[in-house]
Amino acid sequence: MQHHHPYQHRHDDEHGFGGSNGRRQRFFGHGELRLVVLDILTRHASHGYELIKAIETLTHGGYIPSPGVIYPTLDLLQDQGLITVDVADGGRKKIAITVEGSQWLNENRTQLDHVLARLKQRSVGYALRKDPQMKRAIENFKAALDLKVNQQEISDAQLKKIIGIIDRAALDITQLD
Repeated sequence: MQHHHPYQHRHDDEHGFGGSNGRRQRFFGHGELRLVVLDILTRHASHGYELIKAIETLTHGGYIPSPGVIYPTLDLLQDQGLITVDVADGGRKKIAITVEGSQWLNENRTQLDHVLARLKQRSVGYALRKDPQMKRAIENFKAALDLKVNQQEISDAQLKKIIGIIDRAALDITQLD
């Protein structure tokens, strides 16, 4: 039985956006949001809003699925028998992983581990940007590049020099003890 939610959108919006026309890069690849939702449900049964908040926390605010993304994903997981959705007190739907869902998650553990590792890598950048001095330094760097590269004519030799400076700085950072 197909379940529809009033906020339902197309499934290709499930993972964020890609493309170069001002949209954000896709946060999750195909099927990855389902893995993350099931992983969250292994720790506790939840409601749709709580899943949205858990994903926001997991991604340090980098991705917040809308109801139009989370509910069709939940519908799909329910249709596949990987979760159950029961109406709890007050009419809220309580979502829990099924035995089949746990088994499917275990069968896809390698992919889930890759997704969680990628989220952890992204959280390192988040932690750096939280430091006020690091944030100031990054903004200063971006402003200097903007002034030099975007707001005036720049020769190929100057651009090559800037690229060399950036590459040397990156190398210096990687060689810090």
